[in-house]
Amino acid sequence: MRTLLGWGRWAQTLFRRGKGGGAVAKVAAVRPLAGGRAPLIDNRLGLQTRGGAKLDQVDGTTCGSAVLVALAAWADPTETRQLDGQGAAVAAPGMAVGFGGRYDARQRQVHKESTKFWPQALGTSPWGMVAWLRRHAPGAGPYRVRLVDDRNAADLTAAVEAANAALAVGRPVPLLVGSAIPRHYCLALSATGDAWHVYEPTSGEVRVVPLDHVRRSTLAGLLGFDRLSAVLLPS
Repeated sequence: MRTLLGWGRWAQTLFRRGKGGGAVAKVAAVRPLAGGRAPLIDNRLGLQTRGGAKLDQVDGTTCGSAVLVALAAWADPTETRQLDGQGAAVAAPGMAVGFGGRYDARQRQVHKESTKFWPQALGTSPWGMVAWLRRHAPGAGPYRVRLVDDRNAADLTAAVEAANAALAVGRPVPLLVGSAIPRHYCLALSATGDAWHVYEPTSGEVRVVPLDHVRRSTLAGLLGFDRLSAVLLPS
């Protein structure tokens, strides 16, 4: 059976066919971004730490916020410098000092900013994710929501190819996974062979995710939930 967002993708496809469009669009070219990088999350496999803190989500609703912070830091070294305590402070007065306190406070701040029109208890919607990047991390470039119908092999293949096109030029790709409903954000960092290196914020680890697991909807052992519901693609 299709996921909730899979049904949304199915409806999009029917609408485009009705308008004379094809079922699956060609993979668009993705521009690389210039400039220096000071990423929080690197391509090294395993647990990600900085300043003595584990780089995981601060609570059960902030997987999207952890991904947004990681992506903002990848795009703009100012984000990392501020988390390191250089420049403008990101923690409120009286909050725990140190990288860990600043990192947790930043996630909570991003969560509030990205859920202004969405219940915070439900995490962040994919449209809230791309809106936050547009407003607060312009250095990452614009992103768009690409729903995935994982019960349509052609659509799933097209989504994987679009993500690979972005990863090939060094543009990270947020992934939304779940069961029947979307549940969890992760961040694809690079593609190596027929696998992705993916940051999984519950564990704070970068893991190898073979694309065969994406195609067979068996991601739970790696990313917590089996099915790919959407990807956020740079343009």
